[in-house]
Amino acid sequence: MVMGRPSNSYGSGGDEERLPLRGVLETQQRAPGTPPPPAHHAAEQLKEARRGGSRLWRASVRAGLLLCLLTVPAVLLLLRWQADSSPQWVFDFEAPEEDDDQDIQDDMSDDLSPSPQIAYDRLLGGLLVEGFDEISCRSRYQFARYHSSPSIPSPYLIERLRKQEALQKKCGPGTEAYKEASKQLKSGQSINVTDCNYLFLIIHAGLGNRMLEITSAFLYALLTNRILLVDRYKEIADLFCEPFPGTSWLVPSDFPLNNDEFSQSSPESYGNMLQNSVFGGNTDRSLAGNRPPYVYLHLDGIYGFHDKLFFCEDDQQFLQGVSWLIMRTDMYFVPSLFLIPAFQDELSRLFPEKDTVFHHLARYLFHPTNNVWYSVTKYFRSYLAKAEKRVGIQIRIYETKGILQRNGPFPHILNQILSCAQNEKLLPEVSMAEGAAAETQNNRTAAGTQNNRTIAVLTTSLSSWYSDQIQKKYDEQPTVDGITVRVFQPSHEEYQRSRNKKHNMKALAEIYLLSMSDVLITSGFSTFGYAAQGLAGLKPWIMFRSENHVMPDPPCGRAMSIEPCFHQAPSYDCKAKKDADLGKVVPYVRHCEDVSWGLKIVNQTHL
Repeated sequence: MVMGRPSNSYGSGGDEERLPLRGVLETQQRAPGTPPPPAHHAAEQLKEARRGGSRLWRASVRAGLLLCLLTVPAVLLLLRWQADSSPQWVFDFEAPEEDDDQDIQDDMSDDLSPSPQIAYDRLLGGLLVEGFDEISCRSRYQFARYHSSPSIPSPYLIERLRKQEALQKKCGPGTEAYKEASKQLKSGQSINVTDCNYLFLIIHAGLGNRMLEITSAFLYALLTNRILLVDRYKEIADLFCEPFPGTSWLVPSDFPLNNDEFSQSSPESYGNMLQNSVFGGNTDRSLAGNRPPYVYLHLDGIYGFHDKLFFCEDDQQFLQGVSWLIMRTDMYFVPSLFLIPAFQDELSRLFPEKDTVFHHLARYLFHPTNNVWYSVTKYFRSYLAKAEKRVGIQIRIYETKGILQRNGPFPHILNQILSCAQNEKLLPEVSMAEGAAAETQNNRTAAGTQNNRTIAVLTTSLSSWYSDQIQKKYDEQPTVDGITVRVFQPSHEEYQRSRNKKHNMKALAEIYLLSMSDVLITSGFSTFGYAAQGLAGLKPWIMFRSENHVMPDPPCGRAMSIEPCFHQAPSYDCKAKKDADLGKVVPYVRHCEDVSWGLKIVNQTHL
């Protein structure tokens, strides 16, 4: 610590005596002709000066220690404040002011403050564990306040999740095991299988697809005892909190492979290795000797026949001996995992209710970051919480003009939405009698607040035209039962921008708002809708895709299960070694309602 030099003034002549600093006696100034002081007097001055310097030094040390004691807590508070800085509203309109009367389900005055006294299942039936920092990720333990699950996770699933967490912590980024595995991967030499084997997921698709592919990859990692790592460069950290305690699922920035270079034509892809007889033509690949240091799995979009052999048991036995698997997918391939004999017993133990895979794993894995969660809860409390019923309508338009997607307006889509909602009694019908609107308004005024029954309709769409038209219809004509219908739409982006962070944050907020609905209407083929229904644990009414601008008849149908659809499922029967109808092999894997060639999991025991 550096101390300043104090000075004492002697007389008015400007001459001064400098006191010693740190035990060094400096030259004393005195007026010309002044005799020097006696020796004994000079010695006393020296001692006094030294004592003064010592006192000054001790005082300075004490002051420095006091300053440190005062500064350290202030710095810690500053860091804490920065970590807990006010969350940002993600939607484009101004954040609403909330009413003082917090009339919501959980009866809390501040939904951003942890409240252990509130009776709700914050651990989601055991899916989650205590110990995470609640301030840095508020959604993890608060989602249960806005959502009641219809299903309970199995004790075996909970047990396996705890083991997976321990594996992720033992072998994850920053550990000696990871450093060694990364070093061997960089060397390009064959790697001996250890307790730490990895699955690295390359992420590239839109938000709904991302949630489906991450869930699929995690289940595969769980089944094969691998550590799941995900691409750090696709805004995952801006959207979701870390799911595993004490470690990260983001692949480190110094990962030795360039994942942008992988494609279907990559020589390291499993399909190409099979095509090029890399394994020496051995038909039983489980017996192949030398295994490569890593294998790239191309399970993306229009993938080839040899790529699809990933879903065969013999190929899974071979892949078990590969330390690093690099996967690129944009699909929910879970249904085909249920068709691999080696996985079936384990999957039955994990999910006795087979159609709850996405529901349980998504709620375990995905916890929106504070900015997203703040926007979700504030929007919910401001517009949806006080309604007697909440109806979520997810609208995805597939009409195109050339190569460009169009969002409308399409009157036949609007008619389909209203027909579905009213035919299925999800929204009330309107009175068609002339003058009914004015009469109903007069009756409401006369009755005061006797009929305050409200249905809140949350619509999500790239276009605002559909929600405007639904609201206009209920404004112009009263409902037959006097219920008020209010329509809300948080955003209308006009077109999808899957590489835009703000766009994806809005999309994630809307998925979670939809999942807080009491009933759901979704658009067929939409992964956005799949994610919302899976989080909610609701079987939606699926609007079928129209053809030639004509509304389908019927306009919608109830889903068989809450599970997403695997759009590009293989049709190859690995045991029979020929194509087959894989929707008729086991009772719990069926063809999807909205994609006739796709597969989905249902909770059925008979074909």
